[in-house]
Amino acid sequence: MGNNIIERLTTLDYLIVIAYLIILLVIGYRASFSQKKKTGESLFLANKSLGWPSIGFNMWGTNVGPSMLLAFASIGYSTGIVAVNFDWYAFVFLFLLAMVFAPRYLSANVTTMPEFMGNRYGDSTQNILAWYALIKIQISWLSLGLFAGGFLVRQILGIPMWQSVIALVSFAGLFAFAGGLKAIAKVNVFQMILLIIVSLTLTIMGVQKVGGLSEVYSSVPGHYWNLIHPASDTKYPWYAILLGYPVSAVAFFCTDQAMVQSVLGARNLENGQLGVNFIGWLKILSLPLFILTGILCYILFPGLKDPSEAYMTMVTNLFPAGMNGLVIVVLIAVLVGTIGSSLNSLSTVFTMDVYAKKINPNATNEEIIKVGRMTVVAGCLFAIMMAIAIDSIKGLNLFDVFQSILGFIAPPLSVVFLLSVFWKRTTRRAVNLILSAGSAFSLGIGVLYLWVFTPDQYDFWPHYLLLSFYIFVVLLLVAVITSLLDPSPVVTDHSKHGGSGLPKPTKRVWIAWVLLIITMVGLYLVFNGH
Repeated sequence: MGNNIIERLTTLDYLIVIAYLIILLVIGYRASFSQKKKTGESLFLANKSLGWPSIGFNMWGTNVGPSMLLAFASIGYSTGIVAVNFDWYAFVFLFLLAMVFAPRYLSANVTTMPEFMGNRYGDSTQNILAWYALIKIQISWLSLGLFAGGFLVRQILGIPMWQSVIALVSFAGLFAFAGGLKAIAKVNVFQMILLIIVSLTLTIMGVQKVGGLSEVYSSVPGHYWNLIHPASDTKYPWYAILLGYPVSAVAFFCTDQAMVQSVLGARNLENGQLGVNFIGWLKILSLPLFILTGILCYILFPGLKDPSEAYMTMVTNLFPAGMNGLVIVVLIAVLVGTIGSSLNSLSTVFTMDVYAKKINPNATNEEIIKVGRMTVVAGCLFAIMMAIAIDSIKGLNLFDVFQSILGFIAPPLSVVFLLSVFWKRTTRRAVNLILSAGSAFSLGIGVLYLWVFTPDQYDFWPHYLLLSFYIFVVLLLVAVITSLLDPSPVVTDHSKHGGSGLPKPTKRVWIAWVLLIITMVGLYLVFNGH
């Protein structure tokens, strides 16, 4: 049972890949040059012209990296549908983004998250947050995304890691460099539709091969169909997901530049809120598109040495000639989506928060665009080095690496943004303390957990999701106490940051969200009755 897809490529496959790359470049080229006058805003925020379908597809495209494809199939293979919690439970935090954060971000008319916080707490906060955001995008988006992509390309083409990551990053970087957010958003809509078609085809072929859905249902252990696992489950106990996931989710969906950037580029608030609602519906697809592939692989090809090969095993064994080319295309698509979006956010934060704010406040538009593009190139180089370094971490499940790294980066951001929005008494001193010392504390524990006293050798660690929750609680208490003890609290003008002046969601927005919430609650009830 060979997993080498190259030996099975036909002329048709090659033609499909070439045709796809040409279409992609044409879409990107047209989006880049459709605006006559280039401005920083058009490069970073697509001239605030995005409608809700673009926003939803673009956020989803940023979110569904190659690591998701690999990891979800791998967890489906080994434990069933429990990992779908990481996508389905997200609707709560997407709702928070749409109804609480988005109106504030759009009313404040900001380009970046650090700028939003800077308006409230001043330059020192904007500065710390800008550097924190840059590190976060580099590690959690670019380097991990690129590593997972390189891992895939290495699996398919059999070329070494460094060659595969260089090829990938050059291609993705091209879009961020030339066209900015608009090109990436346009390309992402096309890519995500392609991804749905190819993954769905794979699932349907798998189900047919097993002999129908009822056969699939009865061929795996009963607990494979449970979303909520008992507290005794060592890998994904229910309380770890319930408490730990929200810490990462708030930071990821509500404060992360790469995720929120599409919403900031919305035509208006209603489109932003409907776009966030749309990604909630798209996330339901994780089960049939990614997780089920792993479960089907478990039935058809039991005994894989490495569960992370589940996705490729299904592809190489089920797809006929001509379809393999499409799979390569989809994997490139998913990568370009994630890496392109993260490069764009990296260049936005550096250019607007560091360069235009600190280094050269009188920068002309041309200079801003030039620096934005130089940042893209620097980001690419750094990501290549990081991906090769991550490749040296041995013996970790890709998905858990991704989630745990996010779990150590997230607590300071979640604390700071939640307090800023929900508690007016939060002071600058508290925010800066959490962003600097709090981040060092959180990331320090992360380094100890991942590299020094690894949990496979030291059993004193709680579950990594719980660990994230505990860090969050400690930082939250420190922030509240610091704010209350602050002798001269600076409580700034809230006119921009909410209260009564914020626009109310329209009726369409409420209907869309109520429907989504009812659907999600229904799904949780259905997948727990065993």
